[in-house]
Formats: sequence, C-alpha cells, structure tokens
Amino acid sequence: MTFTASSADLLRALSTAGGAVPSKATLPILECVLFERDDDALLISATDLEISIVQRIKVQFGQNGTEGKERIAVPAKRLIDTLRALPDLSVTVKTDADYNVELTTDQGRYKMVGFDGGDYPALPSLEDAQEVETTGAAVKRAIDKTGFAVSKDALRPAMQGVLFQVRPENATVVATDGHRLVKMVVDGITAADAVDVIVPEKALSLAGKAASDDACTVRIGSGYVGFDFGDTQVVGRLIEEQYPNYEAVIPVENEKRLTVGREALLAAVRRVALYSSSMTHQIRLALESDALTISAEDIERASEAKERVLCDYDSDAMEIGFNSQYLQEVLSNVDGEDVVFEFSSPNRAGVVSPSEGNEGEEILMLIMPVMLNTYA
Repeated sequence: MTFTASSADLLRALSTAGGAVPSKATLPILECVLFERDDDALLISATDLEISIVQRIKVQFGQNGTEGKERIAVPAKRLIDTLRALPDLSVTVKTDADYNVELTTDQGRYKMVGFDGGDYPALPSLEDAQEVETTGAAVKRAIDKTGFAVSKDALRPAMQGVLFQVRPENATVVATDGHRLVKMVVDGITAADAVDVIVPEKALSLAGKAASDDACTVRIGSGYVGFDFGDTQVVGRLIEEQYPNYEAVIPVENEKRLTVGREALLAAVRRVALYSSSMTHQIRLALESDALTISAEDIERASEAKERVLCDYDSDAMEIGFNSQYLQEVLSNVDGEDVVFEFSSPNRAGVVSPSEGNEGEEILMLIMPVMLNTYA
C-alpha cells in the first residue's frame, strides 16, 4: 500500500482514531491503528476491545500493482508522535509484504515495523441494529451537559454511563453519581421504537470530540452502540446493568424558590470555596428574601470567607450546605443569565434549572446537600 496525504490531515485523523488505542494493551497489536484501503479512501481503525473508532480520510493512492482492500497495523504512538513533530507538508506512506512502514517527506525518511492487519481484532458490526436519528450537535450537547455527573465508582457500574431513554417523540438523557443528577429531555433525538441503553462515559466522550453539526445516525444492537458522523464512527460496548430509579430521588414538592444570577453566584462560590475545608469542601448558603450569603470556614487553618449575592427568594429564611466542587460543576453546566434553585428543606436535594430553557430542550439538575451542624 502506498498513499500520499497532508501530514496535518493525517495527524488529525490519527488523533481521532487514536482515542481508542489503550495506554496499556493486553495484546501488542492493540497498540496499533489499522490502515485499510477502501476505494479512494483510507480507513484508520483503533480499538481497545470495548470502544472502537473508524476514521475515513481521502488520500492519493499510488499505483503499486495492488488492488482492493489492504490491511496493515501500524504502531500508533510512534506514528502520531512523528507526524506531530513534522510541519504541515506532504507525506508518503509506503508498506510492503513484510509489514514495514516507511514515511517519506521532502525532509527525511522514517521507518517502523507494523503487524499483519489480518490479525487485528474484528470490529463490531451494527448493520442490522436499531437506528436513532439525530444530529451531531444534539448528541454533543447531551454529552457535554451530562458527562460531568457520571460516577467513577467501579462498584456501581450502571452509574458509570449515561442512560438514554429514546422514544418516538424525544429522548431523556440521565447521568448521576449519587451526589449530582442531570436529567435532560431532548426533542432532537428520536427512534421509531422505544429503546433504553446505558452508554459508557468514555465512549460518549470520544463521540463528543468527533461529533459534527451534521446529521448523525446512532445504531443500537448486539450489546453495542455506534455513532456515525459520516467520516467518523465511534462504537462502544453498552453497560448491561439496571439503571437506578432516578425519578424517585427528584423532589416534587419544592415550595422554596430562589432565582439568582448564575455568573455572580458561580464567581462567589469559587472565591469562598478557597477557604473551605480541604477534606469536605463544604460551603453554606444562607437564603434571605433579597440576598444570598455564601460562607465557608477551615477550622484547621483558622480561615474563613463570606460573600453576599443579590437574589430573589420567595420563602422563609433557610441555611443549606453543599460540596463546593459539586455546586461549581452544576452552575458551570447550566445555561442562561439566571439560575433557579428549588428547595423543600435543608436536608433534601436542591433542584437546579435555567430560568429560561432552550427551545426543544428541558434540563434539570439535582445536587445533594451536606449536613450542617446547625440543623435541628
């Protein structure tokens, strides 16, 4: 196989596919990317046996007497590092029957040894899978708004992914780690038949990086989910677990309503959090009719901080505690100038939402409080 391409274009395609290359592979060939000819395009594939990425790139193939599909596995890290060190110029890649790989530019020649592409693990096929029609923009937004709340706890595998409940009219996307929860209803993701799946966070993260604004087809079947963005396909193994009943933890009777400027509150929380305990990251919110007081203290370091932010609060005065890191992440992922908090009591979850939502979308975030020693 011989082909010529721009080093920048080739690096971009390899960087996308390389997201599925494991840092520590159980099989040496998994540390490679697979080069495969498909007519006038080069397919670059990578997998860690859980997640696979296929990137298509147009190249100029040389007339070296070979026809049809050719496959060779090329060491990913060395190839990517070489291209990253080169300026943007034309590079020619040539492979031979002994799986030698040679890169040639106007400035030099670089040679490495690959593997037989026939030994590369077969990627999952989703030809007969159920299809979900959407756009790359809708998928990326759903990923961006839920990814931060995915659990890192390996003992709770279902919560290490994002739940997609796709229906003919819309989709509900949910993520939670037990401390925070995000529920997002998106009109732009639909399926002819209802389907519920849990997609691993890593697969979603890679899909989000590869997403474009154009049409996207999501295929679900045989224990896998695939995101087809045209020239890029990301396939991940589904999490075959029962997702927790998230509806049961969302409070429905929240008579206390607080409206506050999102940027002002986020900035105040960031400053005050610098004075919170390094162990608990606890801050206090004291709610009054026209002002919200944010405070924190670190007894071990004899430090404390307090700020007041103007707000609109329609109930009795109340004090509630939160983990400052969790609160910052929630506020960072809510859109709009103003954010609305709904509370029932200091020991029950607070519901957070934008004061004005985007068309075709509903988003709700939930954050669990931390116990303060002032509770009765």
